[in-house]
Amino acid sequence: MQKFTLDLKKSVFVLFGLAFLLFSGFVIPEDNRVFIHNLLNKYYDKEGQQEPLKQYELKITNNGFCRYRKVYTNGKEEFFAFNLSRFKSMDFYGNTTSGELWLRTKNDDVIVQTRNDRQGAVDSMSTYLIIPLKNIDEEKLNELANHFRQLTQTSLANK
Repeated sequence: MQKFTLDLKKSVFVLFGLAFLLFSGFVIPEDNRVFIHNLLNKYYDKEGQQEPLKQYELKITNNGFCRYRKVYTNGKEEFFAFNLSRFKSMDFYGNTTSGELWLRTKNDDVIVQTRNDRQGAVDSMSTYLIIPLKNIDEEKLNELANHFRQLTQTSLANK
């Protein structure tokens, strides 16, 4: 009986070792949405606004939307959103210290909403979204552009 339990322990140990080796050998590629979300939030420039910000939210959702919300210290809110399948191109104006990332869409595909503004609530559409970035190098911008392109191609292929 002791030999049986010893053999059972050895076989369980070997199976766990094989399972560990098997699953550690596969590298799961990072999702384009996750990469874009993480990069934009890492290099976001909160101080690069015309008015001081209280908070911001920059999300790339699982259903393929880019959502950007800014809340200013005076209470004004701005909200921007577009479907990533409508993405056309991106441009960066500035240098490695600070600049603006312009995400352009095919038509008037960016939803723009403002609340608590002196001029009243405004709902409109736009062809671009501007995100201030800081301390980002050219290599990261090229990676970001590639991930946007891949995400757009895969979303078009799925339609």
